[in-house]
Amino acid sequence: MSRTLKILRHGPLMTIQDGGRYGFRAFGVSTSGAIDRASHAIANALVGNDFEAAAIEFALAGGAIEADEDVMIAVTGGACRIEIDGQPVAPWESHILRKGQNLEIGALRGAVWGYLAISGGITTTPVLGSRSTHLRTGLGGLDGRKLAAGDVLPLGKPGDLELLALGLPYFRRPEPITVVPGPQDDYFDRETWATFTTGPFEVTASRDRMAMVLDGPPLTADKGHDIISDATVVGSIQVPGSGKPIVLSADGQTTGGYPKIATVASVDLARLAQMPSGQHFRFKAISADAAEELFIHDQKRLADALNSLCRPGDRRFWG
Repeated sequence: MSRTLKILRHGPLMTIQDGGRYGFRAFGVSTSGAIDRASHAIANALVGNDFEAAAIEFALAGGAIEADEDVMIAVTGGACRIEIDGQPVAPWESHILRKGQNLEIGALRGAVWGYLAISGGITTTPVLGSRSTHLRTGLGGLDGRKLAAGDVLPLGKPGDLELLALGLPYFRRPEPITVVPGPQDDYFDRETWATFTTGPFEVTASRDRMAMVLDGPPLTADKGHDIISDATVVGSIQVPGSGKPIVLSADGQTTGGYPKIATVASVDLARLAQMPSGQHFRFKAISADAAEELFIHDQKRLADALNSLCRPGDRRFWG
């Protein structure tokens, strides 16, 4: 008999996401996968899964679930209220959810994207090598759509249900968002570049898994705001005629016809995506080599945190 998880109440943009769908951008297929990959990996590690196993991603609030067998769960992404049959439990550590118990996940505080990992992982049928949901094309996940109340998800076989928590801090640095200029940085003059790197910019409520729109001083492209469509990547910052930058996210299109002033450095993709609407920040331009060094350092920091998993009750942090 297969193990299952039932959605009792769904939060906004609740989808199934894993480590992503790679190797198909040349064919117009977005990478998808978890927007905050570190939080996703930590949630999976806390319940004994492979770091890239399929889990539930939600925006702002998580809803409620129950399982038909005992499972281990972990919620990461930010701080939030979590209750099992009315008893409070902590985020960023694992807990046993007994058969028939109700898991309630409230609103995130200071973050946008949350993750619920379940021991054994979610085992919907992979599409192009991934279980990640891409909503615009109806690809992957559960019938390619958002999860809703009444949905039943298949689960894999878990390992030992050993409760774990992080033993090292994983705070994110409160610094400007780093970007690498280009590929169309030459469309913007020095004055516009000075505006871009001094800002400040504000995260607007116009955001989803595809992109986020920023507000702030308008950016003008001297050479025009239309180009022959070319490749985009996660983190591409497009500047349309409105002058309001658009930052592409995990489900962003693979090509675009607006000039791209810069690309968010990989190390800061999740930090920007997790900023609540209304938050202000600035950009800082760095070289591709510097961005690579920052990413390598951040991956080591994440590996150290994952290797620090310990029993609950020891000192723990989240960020």
